[in-house]
Amino acid sequence: MAAIATILVSFRITSSSPFLPRFTSRFHCVAFPLRSPTRKLMSHTLARATLGLTHPSNVETPKISFAAKDVDVTEWKGDILAVGVTEKDLARDANLKFENVVLSKIDSKLGGLLAEASSEEDFSGKVGQSTVLRIAGLGSKRVGLIGLGQSPSTPAPFKGLGEAVVAAAKSSQASSVAIVLASSEGLSAQSKHSTAHAIASGAVLGIFEDNRYKSEAKKTALRSIDIIGLGTGPELEKKLKYAEDVSSGIIFGRELVNSPANVLTPGVLAEEAAKIASTYSDVFTAKILTAEQCEELKMGSYLAVAAASANPPHFIHLCYKPLSGPVNVKLALVGKGLTFDSGGYNIKTGPGCSIELMKFDMGGSAAVLGTAKALGQIKPLGVEVHFIVAACENMISGTGMRPGDIITASNGKTIEVNNTDAEGRLTLADALVYACNQGVEKIIDLATLTGACVVALGPSIAGVFTPSDDLAKEVFEASDVSGEKLWRLPIEESYWESMKSGVADMVNTGGRQGGAITAALFLKQFVDENVQWMHIDMAGPVWNDKKRSATGFGIATLVEWISKNASNAN
Repeated sequence: MAAIATILVSFRITSSSPFLPRFTSRFHCVAFPLRSPTRKLMSHTLARATLGLTHPSNVETPKISFAAKDVDVTEWKGDILAVGVTEKDLARDANLKFENVVLSKIDSKLGGLLAEASSEEDFSGKVGQSTVLRIAGLGSKRVGLIGLGQSPSTPAPFKGLGEAVVAAAKSSQASSVAIVLASSEGLSAQSKHSTAHAIASGAVLGIFEDNRYKSEAKKTALRSIDIIGLGTGPELEKKLKYAEDVSSGIIFGRELVNSPANVLTPGVLAEEAAKIASTYSDVFTAKILTAEQCEELKMGSYLAVAAASANPPHFIHLCYKPLSGPVNVKLALVGKGLTFDSGGYNIKTGPGCSIELMKFDMGGSAAVLGTAKALGQIKPLGVEVHFIVAACENMISGTGMRPGDIITASNGKTIEVNNTDAEGRLTLADALVYACNQGVEKIIDLATLTGACVVALGPSIAGVFTPSDDLAKEVFEASDVSGEKLWRLPIEESYWESMKSGVADMVNTGGRQGGAITAALFLKQFVDENVQWMHIDMAGPVWNDKKRSATGFGIATLVEWISKNASNAN
C-alpha cells in the first residue's frame, strides 16, 4: 500500500485468465498499491471500471520513533510527560501528598500543583480516565495522567495507555511524548518488556486514521515516544520492533476491511496478497488461481458462490518458508474472503441486516493477509505457513447460485443450498480441502461467519470451535499475550441432524438455534481427521461500531501463535 513502483515478482503463477497478464515462470510487472490513483486492475471489468470513479489517496500513517530510556522523569524535555497510574497509585498520606514515589517526585517539583489539579479533575485512575495538565516547572510542557484501573493483569490497559497518550498528542499537536508507569518497581524484566510492547502497540494503532477516502486528511505532529523506566538494551528494542511489525500488519488488515467493495474487488485483494510476496520475496512465494484453475481442482462449492458476480474470483495462496534451517512444523491460515456479500437470492433485507457494511465480510482474509505482512518482517525460523483465501463476491444475477441448487465441493461431498446467504462456509469448504492438501499439521480458519455468534458473545469476543484441546491451549495462550478476546464454544455433534439433506450429503445451513455451532460442524466436514483444526467466528469483533472502522482483529493473536510454534520447533 505504498507508492507505485516497478518490482520483480519472485514467484510463479500460471494463468489462462483474460483478466491476468500472461506470465512466464518469473516476470517483471508494475505493482499498483491499494492507495494508488492510477491503479490498473487485475480484474478490470466493466462493473469495476464504472463504479464511483473512487481512487483512495496515498495517505501514509505517521511513523513514530520509539526509544527506551532510563532517565529522571522530572528532567525529561518534550511536549507531554504521560504517567500511567493505577487507582492505588493515587493514595495520599495525612498531608494529602502522593505516597507513590514517581508521582510524589513530580508533584514536589511542581510545588504540589499536580495533586491539587488531579483532585479538581476528579481523576481516580480508573481505566479510560485521563487528564492532561499544562503546568510550568518541568522539562515537559504538559503532564498527563492516564488511568490503568486497579491492578492491570492483561495487556489491554497498557495498550489503552498508548492509545490515550497518542490521542492527547493529537489534540495538542505534540511532536514528542514520554510515557512512564507510576509503579514499575518489582516487575521482572520480562514483564517490563511485555508492558513496553503493549504500550508501543497501542500507540502505533492509536495514531492510525484511515483518511484515504476523505477529501482532506488530518495531519499529526507526533514523531517520537520515549518509554521510561521499563528497561533499556537490545532485548527491549527487539520487543518494540516486534510491536511495530505486528501493528503494521494490523493496520494493513484494517485498511483492507475499510476499503469499499467498489475498490477492493477479489482481483485487487489478490494484488495486495501478491504484493506481500514480492515485498518479502526472501521468505514468500505466491500462487493466484483463476476460476478455470479452480474448476480443474473441482472447487464447485467456491465457484458456485462466485458465479453471479461480474468480478471474477481469485484463489489466493501465499507460502512462507524460513530463510534458513529445517521446517519442523507446517501451519495453515484460511480466511473468508467475501469482498462483498449481498446475500445472493436470499438477499439481506430488513432492519439490522447491515448490508451496507458487508464489505467487512472479508475480515477473515484481512486477518490472514495482515498476519502474512507481519510475518514477512519478523521472519521466524522453523515454521512453514500457508495463507489461503478463496476471494469472491456473493451477488445476484441470472448466472448465480439459486436456493435448492446442489453443488459439489472439491472433496466430493455434495451440498444442497437452502440459503444463498450462508455462502462463506461454501467458499471455506474448498479452501479447507486445499489447505489439507498442502500437508499441514494445524489449520486455523477465520471468518465473519454467523450473526448467531454475535448474539451469543457480543461485539468484542470471537467464538472458537475446535476438537483439539492442545490447539485450543496454544491459541488461548497467544490471545492472553495479544489481549484479543476469544471464547471456546462446543462442537455439539448431535446438532448435525439439522444439517442433513434428503437429496445431498448435507445442507449449508440448519435452523435458527445453535447457528454458530452448526456452521462449525459444516466446516468440519472438509478437514482431514489427522489435522488439528480450529474455526474462529469473528463476526462480532471485526468491526468497531463506535469508531465506524475495522479493528484488525485476529492478527496479533495469529502472529503470536505462529511465533510460539516457531520457537517450540527450534
